[in-house]
Amino acid sequence: MVERSDRAPLLDWEEVPSAEKPGGAAPAPHARDRLASPSNSRALLGCSAPGFGWSGGGPGGPAADASSATCITPAGTDGALPPDSDEHLSDSGPGEASLEDRMVKWEEKDQIVSVFVVTFNTRSGNMLEWCLPKDMDLEGVEFKAIASGSHRVSTDFIYFRKGCYFGLACFANMVVESTVERGARMKSVGILSTSYTLLYRYMSFLEHQVRLQLQSPGHYSPLEAFYEDKRALLPPSGDGVVTACPANAWGAAINHCMHPEMKITHPAGCMSQFIRFFGEQIMVLWKLALLRRRILIFSPPPVGVVCYRVYCCCCLANISIPGVGVAVPEFRPFFYVNVADISALENELSYVACTTEKIFEEKKDLYDVYVDNQNVKTYREGLKPLLRLSTADREKYRKLTEQRQMLLYSQEENGDCVSSEEDLFILFFLEQNNRIFQTLSEVAGSPDPMVTQESVRAMGLDPHGDRLFLLHLLEIYGYDTLLVSEQLCCS
Repeated sequence: MVERSDRAPLLDWEEVPSAEKPGGAAPAPHARDRLASPSNSRALLGCSAPGFGWSGGGPGGPAADASSATCITPAGTDGALPPDSDEHLSDSGPGEASLEDRMVKWEEKDQIVSVFVVTFNTRSGNMLEWCLPKDMDLEGVEFKAIASGSHRVSTDFIYFRKGCYFGLACFANMVVESTVERGARMKSVGILSTSYTLLYRYMSFLEHQVRLQLQSPGHYSPLEAFYEDKRALLPPSGDGVVTACPANAWGAAINHCMHPEMKITHPAGCMSQFIRFFGEQIMVLWKLALLRRRILIFSPPPVGVVCYRVYCCCCLANISIPGVGVAVPEFRPFFYVNVADISALENELSYVACTTEKIFEEKKDLYDVYVDNQNVKTYREGLKPLLRLSTADREKYRKLTEQRQMLLYSQEENGDCVSSEEDLFILFFLEQNNRIFQTLSEVAGSPDPMVTQESVRAMGLDPHGDRLFLLHLLEIYGYDTLLVSEQLCCS
């Protein structure tokens, strides 16, 4: 146990950053609230709704379980909240737990299973320097916490997967006057959790700790106190069951204003940048994500923003219609991967990941789609036509752009902070996906189960340009019993 006799008002591991110490510069208004404030934590958690870890049977990607109860879910969905229900959360009766209580209860399950320090040694390369617990299997984590090519950047952060756990590590590179270290000291401080949902909350702590490790190597007491305070109580089986946020929470949470802290530290704050980066190509990624293809994104360091693209790519495939895609492979976010993950990726039917190692491009059997910068490509002949934008794709992107411009105008003119670009983008694709599968369900239940040009247009698709996409969709989601009209021919 860590000695706590000199416990300060802050938790032992929440050391006061140098800017907050006496004589230092005034801290940023929200700096101290990012980790410690319960009310702020709830607000951030609410806004991060689409980023849930997956469960064993959830078909809908990272937000599958939670999105099944959004405010746009068709009538009849259990536990759905109306759009304005967040205004009445405090009115819960004595027999019903409030949204905040449910979130806090869920938060307690999302805890830390390990904390570690990785260093770069000029003779041995990446090494695990220190960890808790001592018997934790962290083999290979030294290559995840310091990405290949990181010596070119001064700071970075990395999301990754280690077995059944998710990790977040903060990397820093400091110039030193040492011939032994060849003029540079590189370290990374990271944590493992049962889900990636709340890892972002510890970003500033990890950033501070890696700077401390660079300046005062071997000073582990704050990390020890952090682990003692946050360590997980796993089930006796030790299988690291991944938990998800209560379904009812998501519908109310999507209406909350996006908080500035979250835009900096959490993947949900990068959806708008993700859309702008890919432009119209986002419609190609949307189709490939919905088809549960294996998507690998390449980029040189820094890799943090690319990990966010992995998360955002998963958000494109959200579906909130109960029962849809039960037999469809989970769209798993692997975040950062390296050559040590090749054997794991070989067994995956569906995933999205990122890498800094160019050699992956040659491993064509590991992926279906390879994304290099804004260039989306595939070596699979059956998928190449899907890389061409259809008329409907361009129309959807135009509508999405118009909606964004209207939102920005409303925010500027009326001071609207209820809606955000993140909500807009996530709900746009969720509604589009629901529209497709709602139409397919109606066709399947009709006396004449025939997919016609009219029904394809009702899905928001192009009867000609999206024919191949539709055929793939019918096969993957188990609608292969539907008949496709012969009028749906290639353009």
